[in-house]
Amino acid sequence: MTTGNQQKRVLLIMSSVDEMGISGKQTGTWFTELAAPYYILTEAGYEVVFASPEGGAAPIDLLSMKAPFTTEYTERFFNDPVAMFAAQNTRKLREIDYSTFDALFVPGGYGLIWDLASDSYTIKMIKDFYESGRPVAMVCHAPAILRDIKLSNGEYLVNGVDLTGFKNEEDSEIELLHHLLFSLEDELKGRGANYISKANWEANVVEDGALMTGQSPASAPPLAEALKARLAA
Repeated sequence: MTTGNQQKRVLLIMSSVDEMGISGKQTGTWFTELAAPYYILTEAGYEVVFASPEGGAAPIDLLSMKAPFTTEYTERFFNDPVAMFAAQNTRKLREIDYSTFDALFVPGGYGLIWDLASDSYTIKMIKDFYESGRPVAMVCHAPAILRDIKLSNGEYLVNGVDLTGFKNEEDSEIELLHHLLFSLEDELKGRGANYISKANWEANVVEDGALMTGQSPASAPPLAEALKARLAA
């Protein structure tokens, strides 16, 4: 806890997009990447606030609500009226004073490639968190949002930075690579990132300064644990 017993706050940002471009494939936030940080962080005593570009109900990827993609966290979240209410009543991102938050957590899912990755407000917010040394935790496809973020010195945020994110091989394995606007792995490497991956679907968390990234859904719990530890320091 911070001085004066003030509860630390984490802003969790969800996509408002539920369709993958013109493919018509349903998408949204990947469920376990929302549910795991919600419980890991709230149970550590932190406040977690859900926000999305449009506010209100933020879509959850239907595929991620079915076996084999469900987890103990998704089962619990689905049966938790308070958690489900929060996901269905997200705050509107542009109406939030993000200076009052101690960290960001951005779950993955394909939707964000169509909104958050090109949203000027989100891009400025991540830049401000990063430059002020407040942790920015991003998992799976969320690091795609880093593609166009430039720091105050004009350099790309990811240039020379160690990070990870969903691999081309993982996208290809579920036959979605050709539906995406761009490849996270290719674009971040092209901006100078030191992209570090492990085997497909393996948990992998990479920390470099304020930036904390996880490769795929299995990385959501250890990434949330790493952020929990960072906030406790």
